[in-house]
Amino acid sequence: MRKKVVAGNWKCNTTLQEGVELAKAVNSVVKEKGANDVVVVLGTPFTHLSKVVENVDTKRIGVSSQNCAAEAKGAFTGEVSAAMVKSTGAEYVILGHSERREYYGETSEILNKKLALTLENSLTPIYCCGEPLEIREAGNQKEYVINQLKETVFKLNADDFGKIIVAYEPIWAIGTGKTATTEQAQEMHKDIRDAIAAQFGQEVANNTSILYGGSCNPKNANELFANPDVDGGLIGGASLKAEDFIQIINAY
Repeated sequence: MRKKVVAGNWKCNTTLQEGVELAKAVNSVVKEKGANDVVVVLGTPFTHLSKVVENVDTKRIGVSSQNCAAEAKGAFTGEVSAAMVKSTGAEYVILGHSERREYYGETSEILNKKLALTLENSLTPIYCCGEPLEIREAGNQKEYVINQLKETVFKLNADDFGKIIVAYEPIWAIGTGKTATTEQAQEMHKDIRDAIAAQFGQEVANNTSILYGGSCNPKNANELFANPDVDGGLIGGASLKAEDFIQIINAY
């Protein structure tokens, strides 16, 4: 049975002190009221990881980095390796986010290196895929997204693929206030699941959590999560307010 997951992606937001307070606020509500069997993940800046781990109940809340280096170690000034992430107590790594691809030139080749290192260090990748507006308008979104998977995670063996979480993020809906309709979200999530089944078999597909990552908020979370192939969300702006994030968690 695949897991329901709500993961926050704080991006380049919050100071260390602000981040710890945000994590404490989420932790307090989850600890008191539970999370309806939802796996809750906080994707923090590198600087926050160890402190956030110290301030949440890690049996209830997972902590994630937003990236990791494509190299294990060495003369790579400013990089943070998967082993370093692991040493903080974090359990997850967000990989392939559209902002990393667009702003920092991350290619499938680079992402394959990061995937390997993440898995070697027993971290769970939250692997992002999704199409820009021009691809959506041309009606080529399925081919585009499945090709992203074929170039990367579909090169894993079935055992390793079974360790990842997929996040579908329509790029045209990130931070724009636009959201894919429930029909659009379900259609793409089903296409992804069908492609996983074709590659690895139906059992693997049935057990893979596929998150929606495009402007999910407290107002639309219930409707989006009601789709049979939407297993939760990778939440951006709405994860920066504890009240909003908790409402999304409780949308199940």
